[in-house]
Amino acid sequence: MTDTIDPITLAVLAGRMEQIADEMDATLFRAAFNPIIAEAHDASHGLYHALSGDTLVQGKSGLPIFVGVMSFAVKAVIDKAAENGDLEDGDIYIFNDAHLGGTHLSDMRLVRPYFHDGKLFCYLASVGHWHDVGGAVPGNYNPAATDAFQEAFVLPPVRLAKAGTIQTDIIDILMRNTRLPQSAQGDLNGQLGALDLGVKRLDELLTEYGAETVRAALDALGNRAEVLMRSELTDLPDGRWEAEDFLDNDGITDVPLKIKVALEIKGDTMTLDFAGTADRCAGPVNIALPTAVATAYVAIKHIFPGLPANAGVMRPIDVKIPEGSLLSAPFPAPVGGYTETILRMIDVIFAAASQAAPDRVVANAYGTINALSISGKRANGQPWVMFSFYGGGHGGSIETDGLNHGNAPISTATIPPMEILEAAYPVMFKQWALRPDSAGAGMHRGGMGAT
Repeated sequence: MTDTIDPITLAVLAGRMEQIADEMDATLFRAAFNPIIAEAHDASHGLYHALSGDTLVQGKSGLPIFVGVMSFAVKAVIDKAAENGDLEDGDIYIFNDAHLGGTHLSDMRLVRPYFHDGKLFCYLASVGHWHDVGGAVPGNYNPAATDAFQEAFVLPPVRLAKAGTIQTDIIDILMRNTRLPQSAQGDLNGQLGALDLGVKRLDELLTEYGAETVRAALDALGNRAEVLMRSELTDLPDGRWEAEDFLDNDGITDVPLKIKVALEIKGDTMTLDFAGTADRCAGPVNIALPTAVATAYVAIKHIFPGLPANAGVMRPIDVKIPEGSLLSAPFPAPVGGYTETILRMIDVIFAAASQAAPDRVVANAYGTINALSISGKRANGQPWVMFSFYGGGHGGSIETDGLNHGNAPISTATIPPMEILEAAYPVMFKQWALRPDSAGAGMHRGGMGAT
């Protein structure tokens, strides 16, 4: 595995490409209409491989869970474009199908091929959490859902733009399937603006350095991420460690749902095998395969925090997900509560890893995304939907106490200030404070939650 680019040029290009993704993030955060994106930063942008869809570069402000799932989203578009056989410069695909692109149906994905000198170079992608995408419950969090159609309008990968021309009929369909079309239109325009900026910045970069040099840098970054991951694994003992935990129920049937993992290290490779995990359930705590693989990536990044955010990290790691299980539920299984399940996945990976390397993990966090979703109608009859995160206590580590009122381990999202929420919605907060004596006891205690 050799690199054909000198270290200084590689470092400069790595910084430049990360800046492109970061600037795309910032563009959407500034332009989005809804606070989920504008304040909480529930969105992400990145550059993806032209053939495999693998993550090449991701913005630092986006959610970590999107690093993994967006590669599946881009691959879904690659497959769709191959089926159509007419991919063009200026095409933009849009969809929210969580079984193809991971997470849940509120996350709207835009994928755009980037051409240089008439040749496909890579893909740019944008994902953001829209306020409302139809379904039975405003905001799309339906705890009684038993299929995806009860959660939201399901859009497969379709072309929003063809050779640079926006297909307005697609926008008409989207706006007719949301309770908040003004918000959706604003967020869509923000995502389109972020993609336009990404194209502009890549044009500048490739004009300055040349396509071959930039491509060599991307290859080198992936190869070096793999080398770093293998080195980290080699430093750990060989062995096999198991852990299991449970979701209380699926919201429909009051039966605990097991999530089990066996973590095995052999030399410079790792296997995460989730055999023994519960089957697909009736309620909305299922997750799709892309989400499960992405969750394993997030857990690995927590255990090895110094590694870069690209697909090379996962090359030495084999993630085995039982087909038809809670972690690989087929369409149209409901997945709106995916956050609860992936947090339990992270918990069991941490628990298994703690047996191999206790200095690398923290105790389990508070076990939920703490998503607050409220809706209603204003005096003029206009509907409103409020969605927000709030934090909880994180587990202590071998060195320190746990974090107070932190966001969930799947996320770097910001908890919006109550002043923003009160300004945007007809709600009033009477108290938002740390909950006294809520921390887990220990030499290094867990963090406190909020009340």
